Amino acid sequence: MSELFSTLSDSDADAELSRMITRIGAGLRAQNGSVACAESCTGGGVAFALTAVAGSSDWFNQSFVTYSNQAKQQLLGVSEQTLTEYGAVSSQCVGEMAQGTRQRSQATIGISTSGIAGPGGGSTAKPVGTVWFGLAMDNDIITVCQQFKGDRAAVRHAAVRFAIELLHNRLVEKVS
Repeated sequence: MSELFSTLSDSDADAELSRMITRIGAGLRAQNGSVACAESCTGGGVAFALTAVAGSSDWFNQSFVTYSNQAKQQLLGVSEQTLTEYGAVSSQCVGEMAQGTRQRSQATIGISTSGIAGPGGGSTAKPVGTVWFGLAMDNDIITVCQQFKGDRAAVRHAAVRFAIELLHNRLVEKVS
């Protein structure tokens, strides 16, 4: 997925991101749907990108920035067992984050991010640049892991782009 943006200049990538968000909005409007976000490593960047497009108030519900494990548990219902057994940067955690977001906001789609943007915090099993994404829609929860390169800003920026692309592609599949 993220190869699309790696071949574009920054301004072309930003324009493509804006076009994707416009299509996301049109798809959600057509379905009378809405999206809500739960973000950790992206710190609200996905919500910021989604709401940068005019008319997003028609389909954007709300956002949770749940940086700490405590916030993930209190606001989204991520289980302590999940955090203890798998950690915050895991398929299990982002799945629970996406589903908790969807349930608590009553949005039709919940999208989540959790990762290690760096420069510290990485390990052999989960190096800096590891980001997990969760998407809850209909009766389905999907999770995807990506490994991004670069400094903290580059990892966070790439993660925001990937989250938008994931949401866009999943909505396009649903409409097709």
